[in-house]
Amino acid sequence: MMATRLGVDIGGTFTDVVLERDGERHSTKVLTTYAAPEDAIIEGMARVCGQAGITPEEIGQIIHGTTLATNALIERRGARTALITTEGFRDVIEMRTESRFEQYDLNLVLPEPLLPRNRRYVLRERLDAEGGVLIPLERGDIEALAEELGEAGYESIAVGLLHSYVNDAHERMIAEVLAEKLPGVMVSLSSEVSPQMREYERFNTTIANAYIQPLMKSYLDRLRDRLADEGAGCPIFLMHSGGGIMSIESAAAFPVRLVESGPAGGAIFAADIAARHGLDKVLSFDMGGTTAKICLIKNQTPKTARVFEVARSYRFKKGSGMPISIPVIDMVEIGAGGGSLAHVDAMNQIRVGPESAGSEPGPACYGRGGERPAVTDADLVLGKLDPANFAGGSIPLHPDQSETALRAHLGDTLAMDAEEAAWGLAEVVDENMANAARVHAVENGEDLADYTMIAFGGAAPLHAARLCEKLGIDRCLIPVGAGVGSAIGFLRAPFSFEANRSVFMRLSDFDAQRVRALFDEMEEEAKSFVRSCDAKAPISADYKVYMRYAGQGWEIPVALTGAQAANPDGATLLELFEAEYTKLFGRAVEAMEVEVTVWSVNAYTDPSASALATPVETLAEATKTGTRALFDPGLGKRVEAAVVTRDGMQPGAQVDGPAVVTETETTVVLPSSRRITALSDGCLDILVKGESANG
Repeated sequence: MMATRLGVDIGGTFTDVVLERDGERHSTKVLTTYAAPEDAIIEGMARVCGQAGITPEEIGQIIHGTTLATNALIERRGARTALITTEGFRDVIEMRTESRFEQYDLNLVLPEPLLPRNRRYVLRERLDAEGGVLIPLERGDIEALAEELGEAGYESIAVGLLHSYVNDAHERMIAEVLAEKLPGVMVSLSSEVSPQMREYERFNTTIANAYIQPLMKSYLDRLRDRLADEGAGCPIFLMHSGGGIMSIESAAAFPVRLVESGPAGGAIFAADIAARHGLDKVLSFDMGGTTAKICLIKNQTPKTARVFEVARSYRFKKGSGMPISIPVIDMVEIGAGGGSLAHVDAMNQIRVGPESAGSEPGPACYGRGGERPAVTDADLVLGKLDPANFAGGSIPLHPDQSETALRAHLGDTLAMDAEEAAWGLAEVVDENMANAARVHAVENGEDLADYTMIAFGGAAPLHAARLCEKLGIDRCLIPVGAGVGSAIGFLRAPFSFEANRSVFMRLSDFDAQRVRALFDEMEEEAKSFVRSCDAKAPISADYKVYMRYAGQGWEIPVALTGAQAANPDGATLLELFEAEYTKLFGRAVEAMEVEVTVWSVNAYTDPSASALATPVETLAEATKTGTRALFDPGLGKRVEAAVVTRDGMQPGAQVDGPAVVTETETTVVLPSSRRITALSDGCLDILVKGESANG
C-alpha cells in the first residue's frame, strides 16, 4: 500500500478531501464547485497537503468518488444520445414493466424515459433466448443507419439488442461499423455494460452509460490534467457502486458504475468500523448536505444488490425511478440532507426535500442568497450548530436569516414562531429517515432493535441520537473523521470487479460441466480486471447465484463457497436456496421446480485486517468548555446543554446528555436520554443512560 494516499468525495454540497500518510490523517471540507468540480478537489488537496507539510508530488495514489454521474441522470444533463435496438423493441424503455408503483393514484404519471422516441432506432435482426440467430443482421443496414445517425449529430450511442447477453455477435458488428463510420462518437454495448436478462433494465442501464459517458470522460480527463499540473501525477482510481475501486480508464468506459460511488464509500467505512468493534449487525447512517443513505451491514459486510433505481420521481416510491442493472451496495437513499429545502404543502403539512439548496446558494444561513429554509437552518435555530464555528469557522452562519426564512415559508402559514417551525422541520426530516430505515429493515426481515447505528457524514451526528430514539436503537457509534466518512471509506476499499452472466438453468436440467466452465470464465474476467488495477496484490473471489421458484418474477441471492463453485452440484444449490428462502419468507415451497437465472463472481484484493478496538479501562467526566441552549425534541423544550470538544475527550471520557460535542467537520448532538463515552480508538459511543460502554 502507498505511504501517502488521498481520498476525495464530491458531494452535492461539500467536497471532502482526506490525506493519509504514515498512519496520520488530515482532512478538510470545501464547498463543491459545480461548474468545474475539479477546482474544489485542487483547493482541498492544497489544504490537506499544507496540514501534512508535504507537496502534491509526494501523493502516491488518489481514490475518488463522486455524485456527478447521479446528478447528470437526475437533472437530465447528459450528452445527445441515440439507442439502437432490435426491431419491435423500440418502446421497451417507455413501456417499462407492468408495475404501478402507486396503484390507487388515478392520475399516476410515469417518469419520462431518458431518450424520447425520435432518438430510438431499430435494426432488423433477432436472436433466440439461447443465442441462436433467427434473423441475421445485415452489415448494409448498419451502414445506412450509421449515416443517418451521423447526420443527426449524436455524441454517444447505446446499443441494446434482444438476448445479446447470451450472444454478443450482432452488437459487436454494430460497434465495428460505428467505429469505422462515426469514429468520434462513443458507443456503449449492453453486452459489456450489463450482460444480464430483462431487456428493460439492461437497455436502460446501457442508455444511462451512454448518456453520461462524454460528460464523465471529459471531467476525468480534466481532473487528471489538473492534478498533474499541480504535481500529483500519481495513479487515480474511482470508487464504484459495488464497493470496490476501478481504474480511471475503466470509469471513463463504464461511468454508470459510478452512480452510487460516494454512498458506497460510506458503507465501506461503516463496515470497517463494525469490524474494529466486532459488530455483526450494523445500520449505516450517512447524512450529508443533499441526501441521507441507510444501509444494513451484517457480519461486517454491506448488503449488495444487482439492480437499483436512480431519480425516483414519486415520493421515493420503488418503481418510480430509472432502474440501473449493475452490482451495487444495497441502500436506501432519500432527499434528506443539511441542504434539503422545506415547504408547506396543500394540506398544510411540512414537507422536506428532495430539492436541495446545494452549495450555491446553500441554506439561508450561509448568507449567499438562499431564501428558503433548509435542514441546516432548523439545526442552527435549535442550537445544534455554533454559527461562529461551522466547518471549522470557514463558513460563518447567520441565525437571523434562518429565522426569517423559517417564518416566511413555514411559520406564517402555520401560525408558528421560528423555533416551533424549526422543530417541526427537524422532526419531519428525522421521521422521514427513521421511516426509510424501518421499511428497509422490514423488507430484509430484520429487527433494528438488535442493531448498532454507525453515523457519519457532515449532518448525521446532528440527527443520529434522535433517530435512535425513534427507531428503538440503544447504541450509536460516531467514528473519528465522521464528517468525511465516505472519503475515508475510499481509502479502505479493495480493488474489485463483479462479473455476471445471465444463463437460465432449471435444477432438473443442471449441467455441472457447463456451470464449472461458466464460473471459470467469470473468475478469469473478474480477476484480470483487478490485476489491471493492482498487479501484485493477492486476489480473492466470492461466488453467488440468483435463484427462484419457477413462475416467480424475481430471484434471491445464494452465496457459494469456492469449493461449491469449483464442484457445482444441483442438490447442494437446492439445499442452499431453500435455506435462504426460508430465512426470508418463513418456509420453503415443497415439490416446486427451482431455477437459476444469474451467476456471479466478485474478485477483490484482500483488505487489510482492522485492528480490534481495545476496551476503555478508566471512565472520567469529560471537561466542559461551556454550555449552550439546545432544543431537545424528545422533551419538546430548550435545555441547558454542556459543550465539549471532541479533541478534549480522551478514551474513557464521558458526558451525559443534553450535550453537544464539537469538532471541525461536524457536531454530535446528545439528547437528554443518552450518555456519550470516548472509546480507545476515538469513536464516540452513544448509549441510553444507565447502559455501559464497550458494548
